[in-house]
Amino acid sequence: MKAALKTADGRFSVDQVDDPVLGGDEWVGAWVRVAGICGTDLRHWKKPEAELHCCIMGHELAGEVVEVGPGVTRVANGERVLIESVLGCGHCDWCRVQQYNRCPDLYPTRRASVSRAYAEYVVGPQHKFYPLPDHIGFEDAALLDTFAACLHAQHLSGLTINAKVAIIGAGPIGLGQLMLAKASGADVAIVDTVAHSLDVARELGADRVIRSDHEDVVAAVQGLTDGRGADVVFECAGGTSMPETLPLATRLVRRGGKVVIVGGFDAGETSIALEWQRIQMSEIALIPTASFAFHDIYAEQAEVLELLARGKLRTDPLITHRFPLDRINEAFDVAQAKEETGAIFVCLDV
Repeated sequence: MKAALKTADGRFSVDQVDDPVLGGDEWVGAWVRVAGICGTDLRHWKKPEAELHCCIMGHELAGEVVEVGPGVTRVANGERVLIESVLGCGHCDWCRVQQYNRCPDLYPTRRASVSRAYAEYVVGPQHKFYPLPDHIGFEDAALLDTFAACLHAQHLSGLTINAKVAIIGAGPIGLGQLMLAKASGADVAIVDTVAHSLDVARELGADRVIRSDHEDVVAAVQGLTDGRGADVVFECAGGTSMPETLPLATRLVRRGGKVVIVGGFDAGETSIALEWQRIQMSEIALIPTASFAFHDIYAEQAEVLELLARGKLRTDPLITHRFPLDRINEAFDVAQAKEETGAIFVCLDV
């Protein structure tokens, strides 16, 4: 099959590799139709990482079933599917209670099968394949990994109706967080420096959009919250901006409020100065999140598929660019240069 492999300099080389094989009787093989580029992928872009050299990357994907093991009952050949890429070992204490996003072997396990979106085919256990309603396209479905991460963050936040919410970052995660908060009855302010992204946020119902390079963010959020600060702040930027955005999040939240850390950190130690005395004296909770799994008895991946199918989430304003897999390097450049290109969610047609 054709696949995009990480190169020594952190780009991609599109080559022919061996087809994957089913790992058991209850495994499924699928033709990848659409894969997405997310912020996590961009943090590895053009970064030499020996451990990823020649690896197949990508974890936002949808496709069509082309092979099923003899024990598969969930999907059938020819069926259009959303493919969940968060896969734990299945045996540890966390996997046993459906907290597989916390599995100690999460990344080696998922990268061996379902988390290989930048290739023509993937395989995985049948419970990671979700049939798509007829009116949900492959591009729409590819965004649902992002939305599931947002839903997991909202579940951890304890957000309730009429909450005052601030979101830092108006990329796919921040915009997904916005839609979920609005669907739950919250008033939402969203912060970014990219005008196009804030225009989309406004279209999706943001009560206040704030360009952090043009106005005082703290004053703007105070104005929306009667001077108290937000009940919940979602940090959705992450990466190299975290040393600025995480302290900002702690200044936007009210006393007794919650800061939910959705944006990802780079590997290794990250030094970030915070006003720890004020955070402690104000009993501000800092809540880290990681991917998604189950909420009570419900798979969060299935929940966002249902929300999209019922029109409670939208994908169309977020999908801005489409490229064939052969142009993956160009697609990554466009996704990274979002201020110039207007990119939000960039798709690869595999």
